[in-house]
Amino acid sequence: MIRYDVTDAVTTITLDRPDAMNSLTVEVKAALLEALRRAAADETIRAVLLTGSGRAFCAGQDLREHAENLEAGRGLAGTVREHYNPIVELITTMAKPVIAAVNGVAAGAGASLAFACDLRLASERAKFAMAFSGIGLAPDSGASWTLQRLVGPARATELLILGEPLDAARALELGVVSRVVPADELLKTAHELAVRLAQGPTQAYAATKRAIAYAATHSLTDSLEVEARLQDSLAATGDHLNATRAFLSKKAPVFTGK
Repeated sequence: MIRYDVTDAVTTITLDRPDAMNSLTVEVKAALLEALRRAAADETIRAVLLTGSGRAFCAGQDLREHAENLEAGRGLAGTVREHYNPIVELITTMAKPVIAAVNGVAAGAGASLAFACDLRLASERAKFAMAFSGIGLAPDSGASWTLQRLVGPARATELLILGEPLDAARALELGVVSRVVPADELLKTAHELAVRLAQGPTQAYAATKRAIAYAATHSLTDSLEVEARLQDSLAATGDHLNATRAFLSKKAPVFTGK
């Protein structure tokens, strides 16, 4: 259902329902949220890698479970507010970098999970499908917020309304992903990137996430003030002091996240 593995200060969280294309049931969503909370709270974890098993990253909501809820008159059964929203908020606000390794199909809420991550690497077999309109729904799981910040409002509107899939090459062209690699190299490449980030100035990464999120909805004047506050706090860290000393000594800095 969910695999949680730790190597080199990196947690790899794997959606593990390959026979169902890693679609999201209530049980899976609860387990994913718990895994993300565990990673966020663990000070020894400095980067998070999210991926899927088998041929899909995540096909989104499990439609069999959803259909049962509809037939029983339960509608969405509160899953957007109770499950998807907390998952996406945690990914986007976590004080450590989160990387999506998109190994295959990422559809609906599955695509939204990838969009919420800080960085996205894709297999050449990856495909993104904003499937909401195809079943008479609007986007959820933050897609209306994240996708337009990746590709712009006009392109996001097109993708969300038409629901036409993006292959890996087109996703790279539009800026949805930052890199496309051969399928058999994806996890290795993504883990190497995660380790690189885990060895970096993680407090600075967290502050960068905060600054970008704030600036997206505030004025330049307000954003400048937030940047100043964040810089003041980072200037007091051991990582900044040690990195400055290392630079002056022409040595490579060693970051501890403190």
